[in-house]
Amino acid sequence: MAPSTHFKLNTGAQIPAVGLGTWRSEPGQVRQAVSFALKNGYSHIDASLIYGNEHEVGQGIKDSGLQNTLDALGTDYLDLSLIYWPVRLVPNESSALLPVNPDGIRSVDRSWDQSETWRRMEAVYKAGKVKAIGVANWSIPYLEELKKKWTVVPAVNQVELHPFLPQHALKEWCDNHGILLEAYSPLGSEGAPLMSDTAIQEMAKKNDVSPATVLISYHINRGAVVLPKSIKESRIVSNRQVIPLSRDDMDVLNGLAAQGKARRINMPLFGWNLGFDDWYKQ
Repeated sequence: MAPSTHFKLNTGAQIPAVGLGTWRSEPGQVRQAVSFALKNGYSHIDASLIYGNEHEVGQGIKDSGLQNTLDALGTDYLDLSLIYWPVRLVPNESSALLPVNPDGIRSVDRSWDQSETWRRMEAVYKAGKVKAIGVANWSIPYLEELKKKWTVVPAVNQVELHPFLPQHALKEWCDNHGILLEAYSPLGSEGAPLMSDTAIQEMAKKNDVSPATVLISYHINRGAVVLPKSIKESRIVSNRQVIPLSRDDMDVLNGLAAQGKARRINMPLFGWNLGFDDWYKQ
């Protein structure tokens, strides 16, 4: 059975199973990557204010010719908007977007109730300015707290996700609440040996594909959206190649973290535990 090309959100909308990630792409490269991706079948682009590349993403959309279609249709809304972390950053002289204190810890307001941020997201959603709302980097304890006050269930929870960080409990919790997981850093990002892992390389050889294809396919076979990042045209195209993985293959990939390979790549210094089992334990 061929893997899914789209998943259904709890709003009823369809979301492409593979999107283009733009986090940590170098300035000046995002515009070209977005334009190329849209011209080659992508319709899901992940962008963020804190990535510092929203302008380039917009330019890439314009270059692709898509903006002409949007203008012709008269649309002026976003498909999906997320709260990126369950924290409220407090801008200071270090940065307006990613402020840090002199000790290197993020400048945050720990007294802020994130349900208030979600209430405002719900208002934007109900006003029709965005077709779906969700969260990113939210653990089960934080989701449980939000659940007490939400009137709109998040459509998505975008988290770091790969065989070295499968987050099985979080996946189950989100599945049970109709929340779709999105995987960022699906190839392990910088510094993670996923691509060179022996088990993953052997699986790639057996299936006659690249290790990247195995890792991307893992998420879609698991029922999660995947956001591989690339600025190279050949990889942008190949990242949409998805294969079915056998139950045995999935069992191997799902078990790698438990074999001592567990690793989280993205762990900002917020100064306290955000509810993930491995937070600040590496």
